[in-house]
Amino acid sequence: MTLDDAIAEIKALIMVASPAAAVQVVRISDEEARVSVDAPAAEIGAIQDAVRDRTIQLMVSEGLDVQVFVYDKDAPKGVVAEG
Repeated sequence: MTLDDAIAEIKALIMVASPAAAVQVVRISDEEARVSVDAPAAEIGAIQDAVRDRTIQLMVSEGLDVQVFVYDKDAPKGVVAEG
């Protein structure tokens, strides 16, 4: 599997979990990518659940590191959560 295939698969899983999500991808190398997702707060858990196992499988079986970061699209930008 190529990194492009893995990214497409992860994006598809995200869109099933949250059709309203906005997805941005940054390729870091031929084996690594960062996927940033802006989604409604109520759908963040569903997105994380949808991609967690698959991203681990990609790392173990394919040597591909696809990191997914999910953010609340309605949270003020530049504000760091305390706690």
